[in-house]
Amino acid sequence: MSVPSPKSPGWLDWYQDPSVPAFRLPAGTVDAHCHVFGPQDRFPFAPERKYTPCDAGRTELAALHEHLGISRAVIVQATCHGADNTAMTDAVRAAGDRARGIATVRPDISDAGLRELHSAGVRGVRFNFLRRLVNTSPKEDLTRIAEKIAPLGWHIVLYFESADLPELGGFFGSLPAPLVVDHMGRPDVTLPVDGPQFSRFLRFVDSNDVWVKVSCPERLSVTGPPALDGERHAYADVVPFGRRVVEEFGDRVLWGTDWPHPNLTDHMPDDGLLVDHVPRIAVTAEQQHRLLVGNPMSLYWPGEGV
Repeated sequence: MSVPSPKSPGWLDWYQDPSVPAFRLPAGTVDAHCHVFGPQDRFPFAPERKYTPCDAGRTELAALHEHLGISRAVIVQATCHGADNTAMTDAVRAAGDRARGIATVRPDISDAGLRELHSAGVRGVRFNFLRRLVNTSPKEDLTRIAEKIAPLGWHIVLYFESADLPELGGFFGSLPAPLVVDHMGRPDVTLPVDGPQFSRFLRFVDSNDVWVKVSCPERLSVTGPPALDGERHAYADVVPFGRRVVEEFGDRVLWGTDWPHPNLTDHMPDDGLLVDHVPRIAVTAEQQHRLLVGNPMSLYWPGEGV
């Protein structure tokens, strides 16, 4: 047995004792963006990884979801596992029909390999454009992957920063599969919500029928997690951006915890507090139900109803 690798220096482990949210999630809520790391003794991390995390497996993820009142999950392949999707598919299979997966694949993956992933519950692939997390891939390789997955009805999850959209937007729009954007395209929340950068992102979403995850306020915030006036209102500077997306694209928004919150450096969020962020950006019961139940069900469990 190989010796487990030590965690990256300064690595922050996931929050061990999340609070009970004040906001009660509606029945059937889907966590549409979460991950599993290892455990390393069963699922070794990729040699080419750019970070080594703590163990955070499917058992701990299931316990968090039970604590928060989450019914289903979409488990996104973590970059520390590279294109070896076995930890993710193990977690998806263990959840039965209550989970779906988003994979990372290479251009040479076979049709049989894709069918095996589909049978395991995978419904999309992720393209990561953050250079600090992955090495960049030629666009022709990503186009080849997109062409291979299109017949399966899969979609493409895009992780990028809004500042890079002028360079990448045309390529994204050319891909032959539906698009889902992580974390609102990581806007700079110190800029105006009606300013040119976020307006460009909203135009991209509108013109390409893109789905958007209004997730990860802890990654975007500058003001940070402190509550306001003793209430559970954290990450206040991100609220106008999430609310704007929910208001404009209410039938194409998704939400997720991003547990176990990889690569954070300043603080580790209380997942109960992240749940309490939801009614700040989706203010009506109708908006909340679409965000948390209706939209992810239609994308990942079509035809099952809500």
